[in-house]
Amino acid sequence: MSTSATPRAGRREWIGLVTLALPTVLLSMDLTVLHLAVPMISADLKPSAAQLLWITDIYGFTLAGFLICMGTLGDRIGRRKLLLIGGVAFGMASVLAALSTSAAMLIVTRCLLGIAASTLMPSTLSLIRNMFLDAKQRSVAIGVWMTSFMVGALAGPLVGGALLGSFWWGSVFLLAVPVMVLLLIVGPMVLPEYRNESAGRLDLPSALLSLLAVLSVVYGAKKVASEGFGLLPLGFVLLGLLLGAVFVRRQRVLSQPFLDLNLFRSRSFNTALTAMTLGTLMMMGVNLLVAQHLQLVAGLSPFAAGLWMMPMTVMAIIAVMISTTLVRTVRPAVIIAGGLVIAAVGFLMLTRLDSSSGIGMLVASSVVFAAGLSPAGVLSTDILVGSAPPERAGEASAIQETSTEFGGALGLALLGSVFNAAYHAEIGDRVPSGVPDAAVGDTLGGTLAAVEQYGETTWGDPLIAVARQSFTDAFHVTALVCVAIALVTAAVVAVFLRQAPATGTSPSDDGDETPAPTAHEATVSPENA
Repeated sequence: MSTSATPRAGRREWIGLVTLALPTVLLSMDLTVLHLAVPMISADLKPSAAQLLWITDIYGFTLAGFLICMGTLGDRIGRRKLLLIGGVAFGMASVLAALSTSAAMLIVTRCLLGIAASTLMPSTLSLIRNMFLDAKQRSVAIGVWMTSFMVGALAGPLVGGALLGSFWWGSVFLLAVPVMVLLLIVGPMVLPEYRNESAGRLDLPSALLSLLAVLSVVYGAKKVASEGFGLLPLGFVLLGLLLGAVFVRRQRVLSQPFLDLNLFRSRSFNTALTAMTLGTLMMMGVNLLVAQHLQLVAGLSPFAAGLWMMPMTVMAIIAVMISTTLVRTVRPAVIIAGGLVIAAVGFLMLTRLDSSSGIGMLVASSVVFAAGLSPAGVLSTDILVGSAPPERAGEASAIQETSTEFGGALGLALLGSVFNAAYHAEIGDRVPSGVPDAAVGDTLGGTLAAVEQYGETTWGDPLIAVARQSFTDAFHVTALVCVAIALVTAAVVAVFLRQAPATGTSPSDDGDETPAPTAHEATVSPENA
């Protein structure tokens, strides 16, 4: 079917896109804006170490767990309705978080914020799928959506730092209130309602299985990232995989499944999902090491480190814009695979870092690999959402968001484990004589803190030097692992995604693709038609 026969979006849809971009900016800001407030929260609420960890992690944890549940719920009750309900819940939870009087209260409110965010993220992306049926326009719209997410991540530390310089820590949460009020006012006027009338009742056992499976795997991955491989983290991962297997088996026998497994019969869908997950894995894992290198090796403040990471985000935004333009005439497989090769070059540049050199190479490397990974993110999202029929857009959007969360958690866990193993191997052979065992921390940050506690010593500066060099050498090992992942992923994309057409051409027949249902139009509520 030619894309020229598909209805094109008008002014109302583009205004609606701007409306959807606002909460997306806010949600991505909420993932990072709290980090700068941690010292003030610690001084005010005096949380324990475990409570502080939950304060920072619980938002992303619950967000990941509820995405599939909320995506399928939106298909059933209406995506605009779920978006507006989530907007009210997010605004109220933000106020409660800002007014928290104890660590326990802040943990609970951050948990509520994550659940509310899980209603907003798949709703925004699935509404874009239904509002922009034309492939060219949808690519542009998803590019705007992806850019808004990056802008939020970029603005989070900067806006948070400005607010914390003048107000109390709770002010970082109150940013959500005016944005959600605007969404509630403008949303009903410019966003049409979509729902799948044939979706059937929500299967609660399936919803519970999907929730527990995702939460178990993400929690286990986070524990691996913080504590290394152990029985408890691996037990949670295995439990999650087992629950996931039970979930899949249940979907195969239900007459009206909670999640349509036919989505995974598309080769393009599976390949795009793989590229997105592995791209996020590399980006999240390496970004953490870049931030640590800037602070612990280069000695920059957190705010200065955030400023030096801005070029990477700006380049990612530019790459998103370029790739959404190129895909009109060039097949996405070529763009994604080419981008991953560029990312591999960026990771290879990281192996030229030296602990005593400036930050120029680090910034240049991060700009190159960010430019290379961005096309995989935006074009894979377009393929994932576009390959699903409109009535299943909520499910496809939830799968896309969940794969991103999985990729991030696995990146921190797997690449973090590779880095830690390499760091321990490097520093173990370099510790100067006379250094107490207690002064050699498991991490560079731990070693720096230990040296500071010991005060003036003859071995302090030599230990810091070898610790920083060990960090840099371990960074080299991790970067080489990313080179391998990027090149293998590029090859997989080039082979298995080659049938996906450019958005400016008509799709060719692909024998490996499962044809979508004939009823592609989702139900539009009469009052919003």
